[in-house]
Amino acid sequence: MFPVDRPRRLRRTPALRRLVAETSLQARHLVLPMFVADGLSEPREISSMPGVFQHTLDSLSVAAEEAVAAGVGGLMLFGVPRPEDKDADGSGASDPGGILNRGLRRLKADLGDSTVIMADTCLDEFTDHGHCGVLTADGVVDNDATLARYVEMALSQADAGAHLLGPSGMMDGQVAAIREGLDAAGHDAVGQLAYSAKYASAFYGPFREAVGSSLQGDRRTYQQDSANRREAAHEVELDLAEGADMVMVKPAMSYLDILRDIANISPVPVAAYQISGEYSMITAAAQNGWIDRDEAIVESLTSIRRAGADVVLTYWATEAAGWL
Repeated sequence: MFPVDRPRRLRRTPALRRLVAETSLQARHLVLPMFVADGLSEPREISSMPGVFQHTLDSLSVAAEEAVAAGVGGLMLFGVPRPEDKDADGSGASDPGGILNRGLRRLKADLGDSTVIMADTCLDEFTDHGHCGVLTADGVVDNDATLARYVEMALSQADAGAHLLGPSGMMDGQVAAIREGLDAAGHDAVGQLAYSAKYASAFYGPFREAVGSSLQGDRRTYQQDSANRREAAHEVELDLAEGADMVMVKPAMSYLDILRDIANISPVPVAAYQISGEYSMITAAAQNGWIDRDEAIVESLTSIRRAGADVVLTYWATEAAGWL
């Protein structure tokens, strides 16, 4: 009359649960996205992302060193130029004196090879129209003209000391173009973490504030449709054939099925980005007392790992690493 199988036996104590846990979450799995902004005299908190800051070069150094001391696996840097420095071609993206490249050089000088320094290789922060590429006369993103700009940007980031580049614009052929450009310039050791399955998402909203985006309209002509699943595998296969060293799914929490699909087929490490809107939802709910903040953070990160991510980009990387 009583059950023979009692799975609860292995849940009885924290030690038992830890012993049989199928998914691990360690500090080394986490990457901290960071923003360095031009023209600031002190760090500026992003109102829609409480606890996340646009940094000066000096505060960037302090926050990066704190993250590395906590054991995070890497840092992903985004540059925020002054509005008056933006133009149609995003020239500041490839300018050695641009804010992103200055930030990369600072991180490289401070940290060397003690962590993995990653760079966002995309034009959107630097263009006055806010798109991820250059535009044709009628306002359409010109895929192939954009590739040439990505190569220029990639070379400047490699020169500045980035270990991994993050092409995130979802242009066709971007990984191959960047790989060819890097190799021709002698940067064959610099790798690419390709944003291979990046979806057009409402959850990017707070990020637009974080980078001071100038975007009018949307990016649905080049980022993936949230209704599509098989298409993500196709995008990943193309990036792998072009030489991607790692691939990424973005966003993470609303796309765990996609993440599982990609983890099943990828021969290279898979990353997932817990994006700004996902961060802000949990933060806002916790501030209202509706959920336990720390438990929700760990549960969300564990779910991303459980779905197949080898690496998780999260704005909680430093804090979570300290707990772990």
